[in-house]
Amino acid sequence: MPKTVDRAEQRRQIGAALLRLAAERGLDQISVRTVAAASGRSAGAVQKYFRSKEEMLVFAAELAGERVEERMALVDTGLPLRQALRALVLTTLPLDEERRAEAAAQLAFAVQAAHHPRLAAIRRQVDHDVREVLAAWLDGVGCPRAGATADAVIALSDGLALRMLYTPVEQASLLDALDRALDALTPDEPPVT
Repeated sequence: MPKTVDRAEQRRQIGAALLRLAAERGLDQISVRTVAAASGRSAGAVQKYFRSKEEMLVFAAELAGERVEERMALVDTGLPLRQALRALVLTTLPLDEERRAEAAAQLAFAVQAAHHPRLAAIRRQVDHDVREVLAAWLDGVGCPRAGATADAVIALSDGLALRMLYTPVEQASLLDALDRALDALTPDEPPVT
């Protein structure tokens, strides 16, 4: 009896290998051959699931966005507003090896998106989806100017993640900056202690 292969799972495993490489080396070093080696497959086996490097990049960019959205969905948004916002931002910051790798891969995709229309479209869609969910939640908890606050929180998250990638020794001061920014965004909420 022939072995049944879960095609979607195989694609996810290859995409995860590409994300690891992107985090370690950036996207310039990505090829079908390097992804094949990183995923423990031959180049021909990888090409059974992805016709081209571009198709792999697009899939991996979508996978990276899904991972961030999944982690954000685990945050308890029933917390007081300031605490929930802090928890949401912390899920996106490179505070451990897994999130550091994801942030590095996200940065690599963002840089590539400046010159790659399909990657740019994926980045815009992920940003749009996150903003819409965040703005709807903020509106639901009575936050004034929910859309503008969502934009500010996303910008804060993006900027802090970038800074933490290249200055991890400043993590404590950057987390303090997060708290000061959240104080400004939620002046009626008590600070998190």
